[in-house]
Amino acid sequence: MPWLIKSEPDVFSIEDLAKVPREPWTGVRNYQARNYMWKEMRVGELALFYHSNATPPGIAGIAKVASAPYPDPTQFDPDSEYHDPKATEERPRWYLVDFTHVETFANLIPLEQLKADSQLSEMLVCQRGTRLSITPVEANHYQRVLKLAGAKG
Repeated sequence: MPWLIKSEPDVFSIEDLAKVPREPWTGVRNYQARNYMWKEMRVGELALFYHSNATPPGIAGIAKVASAPYPDPTQFDPDSEYHDPKATEERPRWYLVDFTHVETFANLIPLEQLKADSQLSEMLVCQRGTRLSITPVEANHYQRVLKLAGAKG
């Protein structure tokens, strides 16, 4: 199943992902997004990399799930902004997967373009009130985004 993962480009961008061998997707603190990583994502699945809180926001490239889920270490670190005092090593509350870079699109596909496209307007990222940092993507939506981006896929 393809996915969409969001990150603010001034925090961690597709360009940043391209510079590292793999990146743990730390700091997710929404139970539904956590459950997608923990229970549904599989190694090798692809994800559209979305730049959120940007001008304009949009899909910037493709990443790949590069690990099985494991406990997010930031939940145990009292100095981390993502520390969770209720989490313990024996009973972690937050899980993550690692991602690797696959492709950076030549041009960002802006959210407004996604919303205006009759084939993509039903994507979860286009729905009002959907703010999850990780969402599943229908295969036909994924293929349409690749076509719009002129992506290698």
